[in-house]
Amino acid sequence: MPSGYGIAAGSEGQVPWSWVEDQLATSRNYWVVTTRDDGRPHAMPVWGVWVDGAMLFSTDPSSVKGRNLEARPDIVIHLESGDEVVVLEGRVEKLATARLEAFVEAYDAKYAHRIDTSNPDFGLYQLEPHSVLAWREADFPTSATRFRRTLRS
Repeated sequence: MPSGYGIAAGSEGQVPWSWVEDQLATSRNYWVVTTRDDGRPHAMPVWGVWVDGAMLFSTDPSSVKGRNLEARPDIVIHLESGDEVVVLEGRVEKLATARLEAFVEAYDAKYAHRIDTSNPDFGLYQLEPHSVLAWREADFPTSATRFRRTLRS
């Protein structure tokens, strides 16, 4: 993060990965930010689940968000809160078949809604973030941290 924010090097006081995963697992709504073909951003909330290091969600492939995901898969997902902050950055992919059952079960447990995976209006997606920014507003900048992952080829 830029030095102007006053974030110290090191990890003392920074949020741990376990805190990040708890926020991702327990949040109800997630803002998905995509890019339109003319470069303008598009932000819309979705329901989703955090399963095995990935944010899993659905949207109609014919929606603005769905068309943006297909054409420009680099996205940002962030939680509702500006006080307990987690921001995911990465490249979205179609949901892997190996994660399909876990997605359906976790989604049903969280929202009491069972997704019909045979419905073509339910585009299923996953984001394994390559970068995660996280902090608590109450003790920012001490808690601020960035987690990075090596991108898959």
